[in-house]
Amino acid sequence: MKKIVFSLVAFSLFSCAEMQQVMDQLPQGTGVLSQAEIGNGLKEALNNGITNQVSKLTATDGFFKNQAVKILLPEELQTVDKKLRQIGMSSLADEGLKVINRTAEDAVKEATPIFVNAVKQMTFNDAKNILMGNESSATTYLQNSTSTALYGKFNPVIKNSFAKVGADKVWTNIITKYNSIPLVKKVNPDLTDYTTNKAMEGVFKMIAVEEKNIRTNLSSRSSDLLKKVFAIQDKK
Repeated sequence: MKKIVFSLVAFSLFSCAEMQQVMDQLPQGTGVLSQAEIGNGLKEALNNGITNQVSKLTATDGFFKNQAVKILLPEELQTVDKKLRQIGMSSLADEGLKVINRTAEDAVKEATPIFVNAVKQMTFNDAKNILMGNESSATTYLQNSTSTALYGKFNPVIKNSFAKVGADKVWTNIITKYNSIPLVKKVNPDLTDYTTNKAMEGVFKMIAVEEKNIRTNLSSRSSDLLKKVFAIQDKK
């Protein structure tokens, strides 16, 4: 996704008076980018960024088998999980964890247009601050500009997905069995809100990983355009 951000940096700069000042900072031999080159670079970055950052999380086990973003149980349900395993219901506990992650994978499919729109709304100052900022500046920009919209999209999808993937039945069963255990404190968690926030957290975590990669790994700059844009950052 940082590829999206940084290619749009060039696109935004092109229409600004400061464009020439920025381009003058490029190392000798890189040449001046034409409008066509900038447009083509933007399309390439959009496609690559969405594929690299969003699509991988929408696949089956995109969350569940990725230890960096796997959604674990909230604190109040960790006791539920432990109790179920103690009374021989480990398989039910495992299934409960898996279906939570399935709903997140379903919800992230709604993220792409929100990110694309956020990039389109980027101002010149946004672009300049991101390019010359720290290794997570692009991620922070996206987090600040998309979190409200993402929550609004993710929450109803996750709510519907609980029924779609059978999570509602699994967790109704889990909670019913747990609450029937003598002397335990009854629970009635809001798993939709919890899963929504954890899904968003996972998306931004993966974007941050990719952003750091393109900022620090020259081989990750997969086009001449990205190399030229990031040459500015390398010289700061």
